[in-house]
Amino acid sequence: MSTPPPLAGGAQGSQALRPLLTATLEALRTGAAARGGPLPAGGPTAVAARVREATGEVLPERGEGAEAALRTLVHALAEGAADPADALCAAHLHCPPLALAVAADLAACALNPSMDSWDQAPAASEIEALVTRALAAELYGTGQGGADALVTTGGTESNQLALLLARERTAAHGPVQLLTGENAHHSLGRAAWLLGMPDPVTVPAPAGVLDPAALDEALTQLTGPPGTFLVAATAGTTDAGLIDPLGQIADLCAEHGARLHIDAAYGGPLLFSGVRRELLHGMERADSVTFDLHKLGWQPVAAGLLLVRDPHDIAALGHHADYLNADDDTEAGLPDLLGRSLRTTRRPDVLKIAVTLKALGREGIGALVDQVCDQALEFAALIDAHPGFELYDRPALSTVLFRPVGADDDHIAYVRRELLNQGRAVLGRAVIDGRRWLKATLLNPHTRSGDLAGILKLVEGTTPR
Repeated sequence: MSTPPPLAGGAQGSQALRPLLTATLEALRTGAAARGGPLPAGGPTAVAARVREATGEVLPERGEGAEAALRTLVHALAEGAADPADALCAAHLHCPPLALAVAADLAACALNPSMDSWDQAPAASEIEALVTRALAAELYGTGQGGADALVTTGGTESNQLALLLARERTAAHGPVQLLTGENAHHSLGRAAWLLGMPDPVTVPAPAGVLDPAALDEALTQLTGPPGTFLVAATAGTTDAGLIDPLGQIADLCAEHGARLHIDAAYGGPLLFSGVRRELLHGMERADSVTFDLHKLGWQPVAAGLLLVRDPHDIAALGHHADYLNADDDTEAGLPDLLGRSLRTTRRPDVLKIAVTLKALGREGIGALVDQVCDQALEFAALIDAHPGFELYDRPALSTVLFRPVGADDDHIAYVRRELLNQGRAVLGRAVIDGRRWLKATLLNPHTRSGDLAGILKLVEGTTPR
């Protein structure tokens, strides 16, 4: 019988990993060098052809060995990647992860804890408990006592859980009616559909932010038992990075007896900034908050959280499976993890978050947040001073919308796709007030002034044929 391949864990795991990591890191280097820019040139057809050639037979009769396979496929992945560590890769809320967070994620992969029972994740479950309580206290304050958070795969899962917890909390009074702004993330309406809730009431959001007067009118016109209305506000819209007037919205929710959920998947980390934290004033009054550290938190995917003011809300997720959380085990003191998620098997995504918080502290993370937001202000000023470009508005976070003067919507679409096909830049697009804009989402703290000027030069030099 042949010797099985080595494992990543155990006393010998690190030794087995060492040559494989060397091969992987070298393939990342050569792949990035072969790419030579923010993304591969040639568009989908060319990328697919290169990947197929590198992959060859997916399931060969005989394998070629670990290091060879790693070199080939990791190189192909890196060569064909849209790399957010490149300053010209700035389309989406797709951050370049910190090296220390990636290293922590490697440890999580090697040990492979499963966060559905204590006996599969003894230390990881305690790290998660400490981190979630600390982040909940950061928002709600230590005096709140009991505020908690759940680790999720990101904003979509967090928003879905927020609606589920609201539905279960008010189930005795009737169905929950969700109210969202026109600017809300699509996952909220989708979650309402998935959970069998009534269609959301859509509130106007002129200039990209929810209108409090329109929300007041909508709440006044609704008929239903007290406490069955759920308002979802946004702190950091996907298209423009705008923040709803959270304090006014919280006042209206209190006046009308409505629950408040805030989708702060993008803007939540402003909490760590001594300069910009005030922009989130009122968020601490929300019943639940979506928080996503694989956006403005520099974590590898996935690193989401749902913060809740009242830990009793989480009780709705309680579930019993004798092989995971037997009553006698729980009574004997083994933590019950099954009610911490709708997922069963889930990886310890909290480790990379914990390492980052410990390594950088509130001050270090806040400095990164301020750095990319300051970059956005610098880029906006550059656009505003350029006679060939139009700026949508002063950025609230790190998203900047702009367009060439006199360009129509087709021109905007062409410029974006042409830069993608050439592999020269990754810019997003957004439609605001009926007009299409180019979008730069700046999440790379290593971006420099010359990079920002380079974006404008590339757009300026790309004209339809």
